[in-house]
Amino acid sequence: MSTLIDTLRQTVGAAHVLTEGDLTAWEQDWRRRARGKALAVVRPGSTQEVAAVVRACAAAGTAIVPQGGNTGLAVGSIPDATGTQVLLSLTRMNALRALDADNLTLTVEAGAILQNVQDAAEKAGLLFPLSLAAEGSCTIGGNLATNAGGTQVVRYGNARDLCLGLEVVTPQGEIWDGLKGLRKDNTGYDLRDLFIGSEGTLGIITAATMKLYPQPAASLTAWAAVPSMEHAVQLLALAHRHLGAGLTGFEVMGRFALSLVNKHMPQLRVPFIDQADVPYGVLLENSDSESEEHARARFEALLETAFDAGCVTDAVVAENIAQAHQLWHIRESIPLAQAEEGLNIKHDISVQIPRIPAFVAYADELLQCEIPGVRLVNFGHLGDGNLHYNVQAPADGDAKAFLCDQEARVNDLVYEAVAKFGGSFSAEHGVGALKVDKLEQYQSPVALTMMRAIKGALDPQGLMNPHCLLPVAPQAA
Repeated sequence: MSTLIDTLRQTVGAAHVLTEGDLTAWEQDWRRRARGKALAVVRPGSTQEVAAVVRACAAAGTAIVPQGGNTGLAVGSIPDATGTQVLLSLTRMNALRALDADNLTLTVEAGAILQNVQDAAEKAGLLFPLSLAAEGSCTIGGNLATNAGGTQVVRYGNARDLCLGLEVVTPQGEIWDGLKGLRKDNTGYDLRDLFIGSEGTLGIITAATMKLYPQPAASLTAWAAVPSMEHAVQLLALAHRHLGAGLTGFEVMGRFALSLVNKHMPQLRVPFIDQADVPYGVLLENSDSESEEHARARFEALLETAFDAGCVTDAVVAENIAQAHQLWHIRESIPLAQAEEGLNIKHDISVQIPRIPAFVAYADELLQCEIPGVRLVNFGHLGDGNLHYNVQAPADGDAKAFLCDQEARVNDLVYEAVAKFGGSFSAEHGVGALKVDKLEQYQSPVALTMMRAIKGALDPQGLMNPHCLLPVAPQAA
């Protein structure tokens, strides 16, 4: 291994091959659920250096774990505990290579921080709509490797839908340049979509050409109190009808989730939290291409119809950007408030939107029956059918003991309920190392066979993030 380390130092510079000292920032996952040990943390500065690192590791038979901002939630970007894997950090590769306002595209390197990409688009008078709670530290490469979602999927789609092309280093250390920026290119298999969502198991994304959009003329935010999840779904249908493509955000938040924000962050002033008959809040965003007056008129027409239909009992429309940011900050603070309450069991699930009310009613009752006193933190992106259906220990229980004793059982109950309603156990966080067994359990045998065939064909040595997503036994080279 010393020979490999020497080669890596010659390739990227000794200062960018870390083997000693505190490597926690790279070896521990964001939720602090797992800690691995890397043979070395390697920080290449160019695509050519990435390719050279991969070639050296392939020659030595050493596995590689690609990492962006290390903000993932499925333990998919840290090494295992063997101390034999190279952690390849892409954070030095953060250049914004080209912005083409006429083509509405921005080409960026994989280590570019999402917020910096948003800011670059905004400075050009354009919009890059991918928006996540971790946008100040997550990277474009990681967003694409996990097909990240976020708050505006209802209008703009996942990271996959925002990408026109990739640059990728293959497991053999070759460079595929697919950065044409074309919206139509029907020349064989779509390799771009093969690598997006593959979680670093098929190759290393080093750059991407992303779609941009015109900035809206106005953007308004409203908070609505709804009497049930059924009414929230009804409100979503009305919002689609009244706002069309202007509907850019639709988030649902259960009362208990909001009560945690109110408890731990009282300065945020959660709307309608004192009204005991409000089980859910809905956060809506309307982006308009004409004017604020036009946007407000459409919003008010929607809310008037919703009041008449009985699916909204109260509502507030933000009067300015500061108020809108405050409402969004409440939504984004739910995970932090939940952490303040204690350790919890997180789920990132999706169900067809019309089936969500029945799923929630079924799962709520099932969990309360099986584990009396359990508290359910239910919130998420209702506009695209994605819920963060989290489970908190009973109020008088030991949160740490609850996590240790009940996590496997709770996961089984929730995922079986998701399967019963035809949903997915991973909507936007990925599979990583955390849910490998669930992929084996819930994915169809035919799909698994095809996935293994792809993995075996592209990565026959089995060296690319080998303990994540779809572990495969290495094949003879």
